[in-house]
Amino acid sequence: MAAPLLTIDLDALASNWRTLARQMAGETGAVVKADAYGLGAAQVAPRLAREGARTFFVALAEEGAALRRILGEGPNICVFNGHMEGDAPLIRDARLVPMLNSIDQMVMHVEVLPGHPFGIQLDSGMNRLGMEPAEWAALRDIATQQAPELIMSHLACADDPSHAMNAHQLRVFREMTDDIDAPRSLSATGGILLGPDYQFDVARPGIGLYGGLPFVDAVPVAHLDVPVIQVRDVAPGESVGYGNTWIAERPSRIATIAAGYADGLHRIMGPEAWVYAGESRCKVVGRVSMDLIGVDVTDAGTVPDAVEVLGRHQSIDTVADAAGTIGYEILTALGPRYRRRYVGS
Repeated sequence: MAAPLLTIDLDALASNWRTLARQMAGETGAVVKADAYGLGAAQVAPRLAREGARTFFVALAEEGAALRRILGEGPNICVFNGHMEGDAPLIRDARLVPMLNSIDQMVMHVEVLPGHPFGIQLDSGMNRLGMEPAEWAALRDIATQQAPELIMSHLACADDPSHAMNAHQLRVFREMTDDIDAPRSLSATGGILLGPDYQFDVARPGIGLYGGLPFVDAVPVAHLDVPVIQVRDVAPGESVGYGNTWIAERPSRIATIAAGYADGLHRIMGPEAWVYAGESRCKVVGRVSMDLIGVDVTDAGTVPDAVEVLGRHQSIDTVADAAGTIGYEILTALGPRYRRRYVGS
């Protein structure tokens, strides 16, 4: 194996979608922005469509146009960033649904694409995207007369079920929308898991589909195996890697594996990171460099041709913890040098 191998399990992806969908009384869509969180929208989206997803969410109109070419006619494709300057041809030709975030976007949309479908994004307290209550109050009657396809907001703290922000945003969202006859959406993966009060008509799972928290029952989707280039013996007192940050305290066997921060395995993770050689948990030693990582395989017995970075033994969130980040970043940072293999129907 000359290059690291990233295996994407489409059956696991489908299983995660079905498990989340079973918890919904309403519709379960799918978020496939950022090339399906780095795993390949061209393979991920069609599989989710076959499972029953009818509404897909992307960040940019360009992503939506590419997704329309992948999925063809039929599914709804909503654009979180709304209608940006210059997006009109893409929105029109790809039949996208921009989630309008402001009065300015609303005015531009109805002037440039009169009669074209749209949705509304409201700010229920996250202070990121969406119309705030006062802005929405000024626009609501006009907007609802044009039959928005979806009205949505986004939870800031849904990964923490006990956080008071969840109840606050639910209350604000209801105050802004309870008298409106349009489909509503408040929940991504975390919101689905908060229960029926948060689920409304349409849910937008993202990270849970790809095997990440807060969906603790998710099946791993991404499996990353990195080849071993060389194994060497290191004597006590000798160091490994840049800066002499790791010094052997015993006679050690060190494997050098063929990946690094250019492949999305962040330099900062080195002191806390582990990989698996078969069933043996092996410590990353020394600094993660651009293309190479040192691994202590002294206690591994037979050293395999490749070590597991992601997969059966450790999730994207385990690796993320080592880097002080989140599983989303690990997935979306996976580099272009990996060989990719898709398994599953």
